[in-house]
Amino acid sequence: MFEDLNHTHRNRRCFGTAAIIIAAALFGMTSSLGAQPSKTAPAGLRAIKVQQRALTAIRLPVEGEVPSLGSGTAWLNSQPLTAAGLRGKVVLIDFWTYSCINWRRQLPYVRAWVEKYKNQGLVVIGVHAPEFSFEKNIDNVRRAAKDIRVDYPIVIDNDHAIWRAFNNEYWPALYFVDAQGRIRHHQFGEGEYEQSERIIQQLLAEAGGSGFSHELVSLDPQGAEVGADWNDLRSAENYVGYERTENFASPGGARPDKPLSYTVPARLKLNHWALEGDWTMQREGIVLNKPNGHIVYSFHGRDLHLVMGPAVPGMPVRFRVLIDGQPPGAAHGVDVDDQGNGTVTEPRMYQLIRQPMSIVDRQFEIQFLDSGVEAFSFTFG
Repeated sequence: MFEDLNHTHRNRRCFGTAAIIIAAALFGMTSSLGAQPSKTAPAGLRAIKVQQRALTAIRLPVEGEVPSLGSGTAWLNSQPLTAAGLRGKVVLIDFWTYSCINWRRQLPYVRAWVEKYKNQGLVVIGVHAPEFSFEKNIDNVRRAAKDIRVDYPIVIDNDHAIWRAFNNEYWPALYFVDAQGRIRHHQFGEGEYEQSERIIQQLLAEAGGSGFSHELVSLDPQGAEVGADWNDLRSAENYVGYERTENFASPGGARPDKPLSYTVPARLKLNHWALEGDWTMQREGIVLNKPNGHIVYSFHGRDLHLVMGPAVPGMPVRFRVLIDGQPPGAAHGVDVDDQGNGTVTEPRMYQLIRQPMSIVDRQFEIQFLDSGVEAFSFTFG
């Protein structure tokens, strides 16, 4: 399971279990869960299918010894932890990157498990394996962890050495380790929270733990942590850098790594996007060179998020959001007001739209009043 397959950056992406259903709708996958979604490896899907079958019988096979965490480059919220020092504890290893929406929607459950079971022998360790370059900055990770209340130990895996040792492919990914240091289960993507908590309880009981309630945690997530509206979601994650973007519709296409004045076509098909103004499209994202640049995206979903940040740290960028040409009103996300006004202050995921009404195809537009914004990816919920 832990053979180093030298996964490329293209293999790694934020992913939710329920996203398989969305991929099936978007890309015509079969219902067997064995088909390969766009840019993701089939091994993870097979593992999800196996885990669902195995846990019906409450049977947790040994998947391997937990790899060392010693290749991490730094630790937050804790002194460095070792496999030997964790013997006797049940350990939950959580692979994450702070701009990933799938991980953000999983986070409230992990927080709740920490609070409920930390005195019963559970240790949660977050392995922060960055997707974007700005997530390698430890100050950005430290600030994000504080803002979104990640209080458990974090090991920084900027080189993806721990990621490769686990042969991991997804954010988020949970690995359940028993008191003897053996991996007994894994969960790729968000979802399956009841099953995951039952596994924690079973491993704690195997280790001799007692005194905890077997009632499952009850949550009321808020903001970006609210679960996706999978029934009405018809838009998948899309990057805006030239290496991985899809459905870019500005006339003439992209000009990689060169400044160019882009325009928006008269009509955008669903899940297509375009630029207006003076932008440079880079491998990882796009950079606005002059004020009043626009991004337009045709989408179908309750929520729309954009990962972005100021190109120069400490230089905020003002923006305004429209939906179908109008201020969002009650459809605004947590990072804008009802008139669509907001400010990019730091590199992170911004929630720009959360629709309370019935979900139909919509045209999203964001206008940046200042130059110097960097944008990386759109996600939906």
